[in-house]
Amino acid sequence: MSLSNFFSKDLVNMSLKSKNKEGIIKELSELLFKDKRINNKDSFIKDVLKREEELSTALEDGIAIPHAKSSSVIKPSVAIGISKEGMDYGAMDGKPTKIFFLIATPENANDLHIKTLSKLTSKLLDEDFKKGLLNAKNEKEIFDLMNDNSKEEESTIPSSTGKFLIGVTGCPVGVAHTYLAESSLKKTAKEMGIGIKVETNGSVGVENIPTEEEIKKADAIIVACDKQVDLDRFSGKKVIITGTKEAIDSPKSLIERSLKDDVPVYSSKGNRNENLSNSSKEKVGLYKYLMNGVSFMIPFVVIGGILIALSLAIGGKPTPAGLQIPEGSYWNKILEVGAVGFKLMIPILAGYIAYAIGDRPALAPGMIGGWIANEGSFYGAKAGTGFIGAIIAGFIVGYIVKWIKSWKFPKALQPLVPIMIIPILGSLIIAFLFIFVIGAPISSLMASLVTLLQSLSSGSLVVLGLVIGLMQGFDMGGPFGKVAFMFSVGLIANGQTQFMGAQACAIPVAPLGMGLATLIGSKTKLFTKEERANGKAALAMGLVGISEGAIPFAASDPLAIIPANMIGSAVACILGFLFGIRDSVAHGGPIVVLLGAINKPALALLAMAIGSVVTAFISIGLKKYFNRRRKQKAALA
Repeated sequence: MSLSNFFSKDLVNMSLKSKNKEGIIKELSELLFKDKRINNKDSFIKDVLKREEELSTALEDGIAIPHAKSSSVIKPSVAIGISKEGMDYGAMDGKPTKIFFLIATPENANDLHIKTLSKLTSKLLDEDFKKGLLNAKNEKEIFDLMNDNSKEEESTIPSSTGKFLIGVTGCPVGVAHTYLAESSLKKTAKEMGIGIKVETNGSVGVENIPTEEEIKKADAIIVACDKQVDLDRFSGKKVIITGTKEAIDSPKSLIERSLKDDVPVYSSKGNRNENLSNSSKEKVGLYKYLMNGVSFMIPFVVIGGILIALSLAIGGKPTPAGLQIPEGSYWNKILEVGAVGFKLMIPILAGYIAYAIGDRPALAPGMIGGWIANEGSFYGAKAGTGFIGAIIAGFIVGYIVKWIKSWKFPKALQPLVPIMIIPILGSLIIAFLFIFVIGAPISSLMASLVTLLQSLSSGSLVVLGLVIGLMQGFDMGGPFGKVAFMFSVGLIANGQTQFMGAQACAIPVAPLGMGLATLIGSKTKLFTKEERANGKAALAMGLVGISEGAIPFAASDPLAIIPANMIGSAVACILGFLFGIRDSVAHGGPIVVLLGAINKPALALLAMAIGSVVTAFISIGLKKYFNRRRKQKAALA
């Protein structure tokens, strides 16, 4: 694809006036907006600045490459700015930055777009190219420089010294740093006479993967990544693990260090943290493993929740047994598809937590463990453990697999270890633990909770509302919420609809509260772009009484979100009892009000709204508190 699709003479500013990072980005964004490359300048600028917070895009030698994937981008583009005097952009070498490449990438950009834009940034490593930009007299000269493809990179750099390295690069966005690190390593290795092949883990996928033969002959492996990649294939080789920034800024010292005798040999059987450089250790831990599972789970939550919400909202009919969709109808099929999404989200969460810890051999047993955890019938419980059980199963499986990988297997069995022996052993162990060890206490706890609710049902409504609300908000459709729900449903047949009425007010609080929190906190940087998108989906789910919409938030930050959900749900439930709300169907949320199943619709909506606001503000407050604590700990570390 021609570069003219991404760049034009109208996207050049040869005399930038701003003296700070935000000002530079605004000036270049203005070019993109005027050229109709972006449709919302303010939104795009926010996305670029957020990317800057994750990892500075300032390189050495006076270059910066601010960039972002954004829904505001109409077509992939590059804007170039030159500051003759330069400004402090935060470069590691302390020198002023003079050349700025602002890369705008659509969220749905195809592979060819990404590769063209990413390879374009490798030009910045060419000294002649940089000098040409600074000395250009007009926009045409810059345009000609950008379109000069006379220096094409080789996929593998041959060796003249007998030394051969393998590099692996990857950054979170996968647009700029991934390919800059690749080009930097290849350019420097070529100058040193050292052969190298560099695998890139960009947004278009994994490219230039080294073969087993290449890995065997490699003198060392340089993993310059800011995200997780498969390391087990390098077991037995000298491996240096660092970030893309070091590969870009100091490739020569990195290559020289990789060839020294004291480089640790990576072992897939050992503790992975012992094989990491200091720069990567901080990125490894329980939170990273948890977020790996959450990120894979989110699409299933959204698919399941939105499809169920649509089917209930459009095709649902209020009945004593709850909102029902006529059998065989179109919307009943949509409901079933949504149910599949919800059914899969729990094993997906467990499986990818396990995968983050134990790599591919842990994926299957992790998913099986998550499925068993969510199916109470395996261990005699009326309800499974929900997302909390999935998290527990994922971590148990991950560390079990890691332990099994440390065993010494006969050479004849080693090919079967990752694809058969470990998955089977891991699955059997987690199944045994949940069915015979963890399951019995869970089953007993569920029975005790039912007894507790029965004993409270004749007492104070405030106390009962507090307990039901706390249970509903704790696990959002998990065992605690289900026990409370089934208790309330059972009383509908006896004509006691006030219990279901109060819980109907609590059911939507968690998703509505988290959706509201993302809207309120959008300018405070408390929630990521992905979480803000999930917040909109959570709002839709909350409106039709699907509490699972809040699960991704609770799973990613349980200390802040679960207490907020519990308190808000308890407030709504107590108000439901005090307002005398009655619900004749086994469901909750605003949709039940709209369908006429609630006796006091205005008061019911008021209770839901108050509970949601309480959840939103408590979650924001707790997130601020824990973020401040994390920063203080990081500063002391």
